[in-house]
Amino acid sequence: MRRKYTGVRVAVTNAPARTLGLSGVGGLPVRFEQRPVFSDQPVPPQWFAALLDTLGPWGADAPGSPPVALAVSGGGDSLALAWLARRWRRNLLALVVDHGLRPESGAEARLTVERLHAMDVPARLITLTDLTKGPAMAARARKARYARMVQACQQAGCVDLLLGHQADDQAETAWMRSNAGSGPDGLAAMGWISHTPDVRLVRPLLGVSRVALRQTLRAAGLAWVDDPSNQDLRAERVRVRFALQDNGLSEQFWCLAMDAGAQRMTRERAQAMALAQTCAFYPHGWVGLGQNLPEAATLSGLIRTVGAQQYPPAPAAVARLCKNGGAGTLAGTQLARWRDEWFLIRELAGVSAPVAASPGVVWDGRFVLHAPSALLRCGVYVGAAGYGLARKIRAGWPALFCAGLPALWWQGQRVAVPHLGWCSTADWADVFFEFRPPVPVTGMGVYGCKKVHNKDYVGPVG
Repeated sequence: MRRKYTGVRVAVTNAPARTLGLSGVGGLPVRFEQRPVFSDQPVPPQWFAALLDTLGPWGADAPGSPPVALAVSGGGDSLALAWLARRWRRNLLALVVDHGLRPESGAEARLTVERLHAMDVPARLITLTDLTKGPAMAARARKARYARMVQACQQAGCVDLLLGHQADDQAETAWMRSNAGSGPDGLAAMGWISHTPDVRLVRPLLGVSRVALRQTLRAAGLAWVDDPSNQDLRAERVRVRFALQDNGLSEQFWCLAMDAGAQRMTRERAQAMALAQTCAFYPHGWVGLGQNLPEAATLSGLIRTVGAQQYPPAPAAVARLCKNGGAGTLAGTQLARWRDEWFLIRELAGVSAPVAASPGVVWDGRFVLHAPSALLRCGVYVGAAGYGLARKIRAGWPALFCAGLPALWWQGQRVAVPHLGWCSTADWADVFFEFRPPVPVTGMGVYGCKKVHNKDYVGPVG
């Protein structure tokens, strides 16, 4: 029976004109590494293994070495990833997360662990107990899931985490970002590799269709779990998925993402060169930009990093900031002029709330506390230094800059601002904060493919 879209269907006519005329429309299928991207044929394990070799380096596949981790929900994509990965190497660790948001989720998670064990893939079950239904539930669940998986990776010594995003996901993401007016970096959609401070996220299936992965499991005689939310037309991604399928546009938007990704890699190399020549990064968490502001694309990446944002600000907002002469705030950051130079600093109004102090705690998404456990007595917390620091303590830096620095507080009193080399007593002298933003300014990962012919792609672009 045909699906009914009344009131929820995505209109194909809304697709931006810039997506028209891309390769992959009509004629021969688009191919990646000599295989049709949207093929319905099972994925050969040797093809998968050869692709993984291009996404390395990888640790030793030997007992006693840290394993490569996999995120496995139990659905067709991630379970096929586990099956293929097991034929690539033995030293693996599958991470299965039970959100607890559906009555059957616990049983499905346990069943997935059993299926992984039957595939000879070691698995660890992670149960989330503090998620509640309500606004932005999907985003909150995703954030909690990744946080716990990263924690599990740290405990097991894993530096790589494989994810099961595939070619249909990539096309859907490109459509959604295109309709949202994303800039050229956003149109690159998901990267083959994304670097985070703690783990490298690798998506080896971006050139493989959803159907091919399920056919891979069928050929192996394996079953998977179907999440009913994947059919819920209230979700934008589900509506986009059906619209792409019904109108034969998956190839077109996959090509859009891969072409945009290759262009992004070229821009990022140029931006990295420009940053090295013109900008000064301070351990205090701010950036000296020189006498002139960088171009908007570079400034956008800087704002993302200094503001500890998951995504860069809207291109139009960055353009307005530059047009207004630079002075102003955006995405938790502030442009300030000092000694005839521009600086990008953290906006005090945007910093995180105070947190209890403990070794390794992260404050404001950017600063990691290093301190002896014995020193962090009950009641010590990390928060913004705020105003009121004497000029001598500030070592000449403007009060506006120093107000957003991390400080230790105890009994309502500021006791240490390590970046300024100040502490109230010698007891706090060994405390310091490491500036470790969640994302770099550029070089976040590997995006796109090399196009060697109108419809033939190879590589990820390195």
